Amino acid sequence: MKTSRPTSRTTSKSRPRHSHEADAVTGHVRLTDAKKPPGDPERAILAGRSTRGGEASITLAELKLLAETAGAKVRGQVLQRRGPVRAATFLSKGKIEEIQELAGEERAGLLLVDDDLSPAQHRNLEKELGMRVVDRSALILDIFARRARTREARLQVELAQLEYLLPRLTRMWEHLGRLGGGIGTRGPGETQLEVDRRRIRERISRLKRYLEGVVRERRVQRRGRKDCFKVSLVGYTNAGKSTLFNTLAKAKVYVEDQLFATLDPTTRVIASEGKVQVLLTDTVGFIRKLPPHLVASFRATLEEVTEADLLLHVVDATEPDPDAHIEAVNTVLEELGALQRPRLLVFNKIDALEDEIALIGLRAQHPGSIFVSAATREGVPALREAIAGRFHGDAERR
Repeated sequence: MKTSRPTSRTTSKSRPRHSHEADAVTGHVRLTDAKKPPGDPERAILAGRSTRGGEASITLAELKLLAETAGAKVRGQVLQRRGPVRAATFLSKGKIEEIQELAGEERAGLLLVDDDLSPAQHRNLEKELGMRVVDRSALILDIFARRARTREARLQVELAQLEYLLPRLTRMWEHLGRLGGGIGTRGPGETQLEVDRRRIRERISRLKRYLEGVVRERRVQRRGRKDCFKVSLVGYTNAGKSTLFNTLAKAKVYVEDQLFATLDPTTRVIASEGKVQVLLTDTVGFIRKLPPHLVASFRATLEEVTEADLLLHVVDATEPDPDAHIEAVNTVLEELGALQRPRLLVFNKIDALEDEIALIGLRAQHPGSIFVSAATREGVPALREAIAGRFHGDAERR
């Protein structure tokens, strides 16, 4: 079955180029400032709000890693511990002043916020701070855009970017015309805004039609695998899924110690039991606060997870709070409708655990889990046996 492929050609005449959203009009979002010299990293300040327990400091540390992955240089951070969320600016007046002072000292021109901002909050923050503002969803989308290698991955990311951008278009054209109601208040900026909205909606429709075709093709392919035992690797980003995939499948998929190194699913045969093959699929990693439109856009890729006979949930054993990572992955699995699929917890990177007591604690907290090192192959034979045991149990039920 062939599907029509949407073209990527669009025009950018008269478009502002001062922010990451402006580039997204053409289907490309960039975190870095196009005016900065190549090799000169964007200086960024991080901002977040304390919600419960020590989660804020953990998510800010993760935001720092996301920022560095996107090419920014983090020069400081501000955490608001008290007070309600301000509807207009998200952060309190005092914290905004603190950010202004810190940004001036560090010559930072970018604020990264560890939450999603409404279009009004985004606009007001940039106005008050005089610097570019990028929220968590936009930052993750930027990284996905950098990591996308295949045409399918690029189109899935573009769809998520455009759906994120659409309600935020207004502020990009305010400087070109007076916005508002009444006779004589409609300027050329508003006209261009309407044109851009229409073009983006048309592009979104084309992308959705194309990706729906991809979903149908994948379903046809999976019907050809109905007699196979399908295993999918899932887990938090950078948990070592691809390294484990290479170890189990004797493959050479791209592996790097970075967030979201793998976006495209890869499937290999890892065993044969009589006439039945055991297939292993590597999938994109998850993270806290994964943008919902990104999950929806990657439906064609993530459907591999929803139809797996067994999910190997890979967890980084060296992570200070592995339960938080497990919970974040389960949240995404629930959104996909895959939380009820048979699962097996696999704690990876045990070779990097210097504290033997920590490993003993993990084994006690998660009985029935498998503990491996994909790098040294320690525990891999036990994992293969566990997969075979689940396979035989599934075969008997059939």
